[in-house]
Amino acid sequence: MSKEMLNALDALEAEKGIKKETVIEALEAALISAYKRHYGQAQNVEVEFDEKKGNIHVYAVKEVTDEVMDSQLEVSLKDAMAINKAYELGDKIRFEVTPKDFGRIAAQTAKQVILQRVREAERTVIYNEFSAYENDIMQGIVERQDRRYIYVNLGKIEAVLSKQDQMPNEFYQPHDRIKVYVSRVENTSKGPQVFVSRSHPDLLRRLFEQEIPEVYDGIVEIVSIAREAGDRSKVAVRSNDSNVDPVGTCVGPKGQRVQAIVNELKGENMDIVEWNDDPAVFISNALNPAQVVDVIFDAQNPKACTVVVPDFQLSLAIGKRGQNARLAAKLTNFKIDIKPESEMEDFYAQQAEAADGEELLDGYEEEFVETDAVDGDYEETVLEDADYEEAEFDAEQPEESEQTEE
Repeated sequence: MSKEMLNALDALEAEKGIKKETVIEALEAALISAYKRHYGQAQNVEVEFDEKKGNIHVYAVKEVTDEVMDSQLEVSLKDAMAINKAYELGDKIRFEVTPKDFGRIAAQTAKQVILQRVREAERTVIYNEFSAYENDIMQGIVERQDRRYIYVNLGKIEAVLSKQDQMPNEFYQPHDRIKVYVSRVENTSKGPQVFVSRSHPDLLRRLFEQEIPEVYDGIVEIVSIAREAGDRSKVAVRSNDSNVDPVGTCVGPKGQRVQAIVNELKGENMDIVEWNDDPAVFISNALNPAQVVDVIFDAQNPKACTVVVPDFQLSLAIGKRGQNARLAAKLTNFKIDIKPESEMEDFYAQQAEAADGEELLDGYEEEFVETDAVDGDYEETVLEDADYEEAEFDAEQPEESEQTEE
């Protein structure tokens, strides 16, 4: 068995990348357990594998003592000195106890250990390979499906596509080729488990990177994505080059670029809007194709606003089942309340009254400003309320004041 064992370990290291030392270490530990199982002793047993010849030796380690209480664990000083006069109390001596039929046990154990190590190595390789593809896009083939998952063959492993990760407008048949987004890779006790998705918003991001070189190179940047898989999506883009139009670049000539993405997603509608530093402009762009008259931000909540649209465009701004407004809110991260222009007339009237009130108040304060000339310079003095009342009283009753003085 010695030559066969060494050849097997060399082949294992060459083909599977499993180091020989790792297998030998695991083999020695497994042989100790096998020895205990067959011969009832393992607490002081050591197994040694000869890497040059491939032979396996079993040793019982005994401690040198004055009086032997357990012959399996101890050896007397007299017997130890008979072997070598240099031994002293407390020394450890190894006695070879390799059974005659231990080769058969060793062969069975070695086979189990090698198979286990091969499985572990293959799992590790697969996990490392597919964990590198996490948050990326891959192409697979639909294999089968059950109540919980659709199983997609990615080559070395079968990934799972759950119901919530499937697109509602798609029907998957065996042997269908589909592009999937690798959302999560887990190393479980049963081996690596790869979870893929067709409804994840980042699938859209990766498709844009595949179809549009400017997005892949970073010239055009995808700022945010709002998606309702299978129905409609909104993508906010901006350009890092003033000479590049981000929306036109993504749409492509005659809409060819975005149409390729729409075809991959089985007709999912795509709205590409331009991102802007000004939240009001960005919100207006996000509500396309509806026209926006005004955006009023809530003073109490900085992430809430009221959007005013023409009356005839109210339904367009809200969208079917509120989809346009909902996607715009996700895209901008604002709470959006859409109002028609007719309902905002009272609000604008209140604002106008408040503005007029402020103007009157400003004029009232200016009445109490006097200009005094002091050494050729002019100073403005604002009279306090009490001073103003006293001055007004004196001005109205000058005669009574004189009589009082007399």
